[in-house]
Amino acid sequence: MKLLNSKYLLEKPYLLGFVLTVIISLLFLYKFPFFYTLELKNYDLFLKFFKLTKPPNNIVIVGIDDKSLEKVGRWPWSRDKLAKIVDNLIKYNPVAIVFDIILSEPGKNDKVLAESIDNAGNVFLPIIVYFNKKDKAPNPYVIDYALKVIEPPGGVKYLPPSGKSVLAPLKIFCEVAAGLGTINIFPDKDGVVRWESLYIGYFNYFIPSMSLEVAAWYLGIPWDMIQVLPGKGIFLGKRYFVPTDRYGRFLIPYYGPTGTFKTISAVDVLKNRINPKEIQGKIVLIGATAVGIYDLRVTPVSPVMPGVEKHANVIEALIQKRFLNWASDYVTLGLILALGIISSLLFNKLKAGTCSFIYLLEIILIVVASIYLFSKQNYFLPIVYPILTTSSVFLTLITLKYGYSEKQSREIKRIFSNYVTEKVVDQLVKNPSMVKLGGERKELSILFSDIRGFTSLSEKLKPEEVVELLNEYFKEMTEVIFNWEGTLDKFVGDAIMVFWGAPIAQEDHAYRAVACAVDMIKKLKALREKWQKEGKPFLNIGVGINTGEVLVGNIGVEGRKMDYTVIGDHVNLASRLEGLNKQYATNIIISEFTLEKLKRTAPKEFLDKIKIESLGKVKVKGKEKAVEIFKVELK
Repeated sequence: MKLLNSKYLLEKPYLLGFVLTVIISLLFLYKFPFFYTLELKNYDLFLKFFKLTKPPNNIVIVGIDDKSLEKVGRWPWSRDKLAKIVDNLIKYNPVAIVFDIILSEPGKNDKVLAESIDNAGNVFLPIIVYFNKKDKAPNPYVIDYALKVIEPPGGVKYLPPSGKSVLAPLKIFCEVAAGLGTINIFPDKDGVVRWESLYIGYFNYFIPSMSLEVAAWYLGIPWDMIQVLPGKGIFLGKRYFVPTDRYGRFLIPYYGPTGTFKTISAVDVLKNRINPKEIQGKIVLIGATAVGIYDLRVTPVSPVMPGVEKHANVIEALIQKRFLNWASDYVTLGLILALGIISSLLFNKLKAGTCSFIYLLEIILIVVASIYLFSKQNYFLPIVYPILTTSSVFLTLITLKYGYSEKQSREIKRIFSNYVTEKVVDQLVKNPSMVKLGGERKELSILFSDIRGFTSLSEKLKPEEVVELLNEYFKEMTEVIFNWEGTLDKFVGDAIMVFWGAPIAQEDHAYRAVACAVDMIKKLKALREKWQKEGKPFLNIGVGINTGEVLVGNIGVEGRKMDYTVIGDHVNLASRLEGLNKQYATNIIISEFTLEKLKRTAPKEFLDKIKIESLGKVKVKGKEKAVEIFKVELK
């Protein structure tokens, strides 16, 4: 082909610039994963440096935190305790009380909680829409809150995520709630939560998010005045318009990292240790903030943020009309094409020194313009692809023009050395530099263990005896864990969390986790014999193991406390499997995902030594599908 002829390219190198521009445009249109993720990370940096601000004092969070779990007991709590929280809050006239807790399972004191919700008259409850199941008919309580839809010209062009099944509160709670709204979360591919779906399709209805409902309630906007214009936004009354993308999503303009919003410990509310000024006239959100409950999300401003605080950010932004707009694909594509064509023509004719100055000027103008639009106009203009375009054209054309001469090659390096190292220059010429940001998603095996009945046991012993017993137990268990090269994540009270597969890659991580659990039970039996001779109490433990893809990395507050840990749904599942041991009177329970990996990686002699028995499928809270679980014990 004529274009591939080096002499022809030397005569008309701008043609290669045009080709590169087209290629980069296609990469943009098809959202090439690496560059798209890099753009998302750039957005995160903009948000951190140019948009964080102290939120107004409209919202307070009642957190089910570590202090509350220590004083009240392990989660979940009984319904009468939740009722008491509502009763104590309503004394001080909050505008709304919002639960970030799914009340979908029956409890002993449901009527007590329902009465409290009914008496309050301003309690909002969450629902979750499922996308891989289908109910026979829509839930009548849910569709009562469906939004009105304004049909755009030509019909509804863009639809939100839609499902035909829902996890909703019990009927007794639905009947007395002030509103029901979705709390579905849709992280980007890198696991970071940047968007809020303000409505979700359910059968032929659009169901609002709980945050939208609460914001409308706070603003005093009648329900019949909320209307959806698909692909454009939502009208809250005649003058209040919330812009969304084509799928009904809203960029969350986070106010700050975890802890930005005022948080009151749930135990203080239970004990009625409340300052009335902290509640009166405000929206009160009730949700988990303790690390052990694992309702944590990765956000642009914090590696671990409780889901309830994410809701607080969305509600406050809607109330304050604090909207961010991501430039449309048409605008970004137009900028890519304009930069590519102009740069190709200029770099083709001008000398290297002048090209370098223009290139730097283009980069500065792109960055400055994007910063100005974001900080002053609430408009995010992507810069990764525009910078990639002008950089690729610049580097390619300069290299092409001077690449056939040693002198010309040295000149290129001299030009670039003004603003990048020689090593970086070489990398840019050969291939775009690859930078890995944030945490890492990996398949790991996670183990949770817990002492059965430890709370009641500790009440019978002196504190010194409890500490002595725990220290000896933890010492022996730690030796077992390290023997199987596990990563000891943390001790939470009398519980232990361990994982395999990171930071060192371990292909047989499921085998190591199960083998470790078996040895832990062996070690516990030896300890029991020793403790029996010493007159110490009998201890029993439960172990839960799950395998799956999670986010692993350093998480915490830089400069203060950083932990190498894991977060994700598969971590939550491992924790909940551990809790099922009490129900099934077992010591070790593993998931179907762990069993599948175990069969592929464990030595035959190990599999011959253990007995694996199915306990059936269980619907674990927080998982959409039932999970098959298995009991593991020595033969």
